[in-house]
Amino acid sequence: MKIKENSTIQANKQVALNECPVTYVMEKIGGYWKPIILFHLLSGSKRYSELKKAIPAITEKMLIQHLKQLEADGLLIREAKPVVPPYVTYTLTSAGSGLKDVMYAMADWAFKQKDRDSSVSDKDPQVLLDQGAIA
Repeated sequence: MKIKENSTIQANKQVALNECPVTYVMEKIGGYWKPIILFHLLSGSKRYSELKKAIPAITEKMLIQHLKQLEADGLLIREAKPVVPPYVTYTLTSAGSGLKDVMYAMADWAFKQKDRDSSVSDKDPQVLLDQGAIA
């Protein structure tokens, strides 16, 4: 299915992306899995199997799709070494690493709002980091 590039919806989306820096960031890192993938890569390069093991609830299709999107958006680098079996690692770019403070601020805000949304964990983000629950 081809997206109609000159539609009102696409035009409005482009205006929002151009006018609002937060919308631009959310376009790059929004969704269920992208922030989790980015958090795991903050601690260093990871192989596909390491990411899959660290995020067991994600399907292979979604992990592959999000890794490709994050690479296309310049937030990570996929490096394939010419060996058998294939050895592929994913590493954050400087732009991807630059999201660390943004993501921590978002996590901090979420934890402070936990009383409004009982689905948010009771643990402080720094505690989760110290325990290795998030990278």
